[in-house]
Amino acid sequence: MNNNMSNNMNNNKKKKTMHKWVIAVCSMMIAFSAILPAAQAASPSILSYGTTSLDVPDLQFRLKVLGYFKNPTVTTYYGSMTQDAVERFQADFGLKADGVAGSKTWSLLKQVSVNKNELDLLARIIYAEARGESYKGQVAVGAVVMNRVQSSSFPNTIREVILQSGAFTAVDDGQFSLKPDSSAYRAATDAVRGVDPTGNALYYFNPNTATSSWIWSRKQTVRIGNHIFAV
Repeated sequence: MNNNMSNNMNNNKKKKTMHKWVIAVCSMMIAFSAILPAAQAASPSILSYGTTSLDVPDLQFRLKVLGYFKNPTVTTYYGSMTQDAVERFQADFGLKADGVAGSKTWSLLKQVSVNKNELDLLARIIYAEARGESYKGQVAVGAVVMNRVQSSSFPNTIREVILQSGAFTAVDDGQFSLKPDSSAYRAATDAVRGVDPTGNALYYFNPNTATSSWIWSRKQTVRIGNHIFAV
């Protein structure tokens, strides 16, 4: 083997090693970038008037769903409308109405509101399970989901409640993938705001098709359309 061939082989080995190293670093960066937004969402920054932050859109959206933030769109700027919305939320929920979104405000807001992804999921399950029902019947299905989130007998998030094995027929048969309409989104918003025509129900079923003796044994609260609601 001559020197030129030996040098070329060594150079190729170095290039391959460098290529593998670059791929490994890029993979680590991608993985880290995927984790970072979740970490930011779990521990949002303290927000006050005049600040700009990626946490502001989440804050504004949650306040908008609850009816406090009136601007049609969400932004990254914490202006006077945001401060006013925070102050009214704080006053209504027994917090110091200082207009600063600190840890206590964030903690309570997350308990009583939803982010955009959660609202989408709630609208999807409402549409999948109750699109043929009256508007009241659609809100009722959303209320059951919200009641389960608050119950110690069920998972703590909307996603986990909806995707719990065997919880909803529409998830099992694929209807959950359907795109919800505006009525489903309005019903989801009302359910998040605490509208509950079910009497705090945790279950519902169609009496014309339900064959489970267990579901029939539950204490019934109300019938709305094709669904009987129960606790």
